[in-house]
Amino acid sequence: MENHDELLQEWTQKLLEAFEIGDLDVDIHAVLNVAGVAAHSIVRPAAPLTTFVAGLAAGLAAGSGQAPEPVAMKAALGLAKKLAAAQAPAVEAPAVEAPAVDAGEKSQGN
Repeated sequence: MENHDELLQEWTQKLLEAFEIGDLDVDIHAVLNVAGVAAHSIVRPAAPLTTFVAGLAAGLAAGSGQAPEPVAMKAALGLAKKLAAAQAPAVEAPAVEAPAVDAGEKSQGN
């Protein structure tokens, strides 16, 4: 049985070939990282939406000549990750409570 990395590589290549862009190099781990940040910072369904919009933006930038494909992909993923991370709820420091005092300890003068 193949591992996930091999399956993802094969699936990505199949998609690229089907869309007739098989010569592109997709950084699968970068895409999954952005998806993970979006899923955990916003809500799970934000993961595919975020990666789709980043991919669309990269494609438009590359197609219009604004940037070479690798630069466009890296920039779009970087911006999407930054925006998603900024949406993460602020983590509050845990409240520090005084230890509970047992009634027996109280009566002994402790």
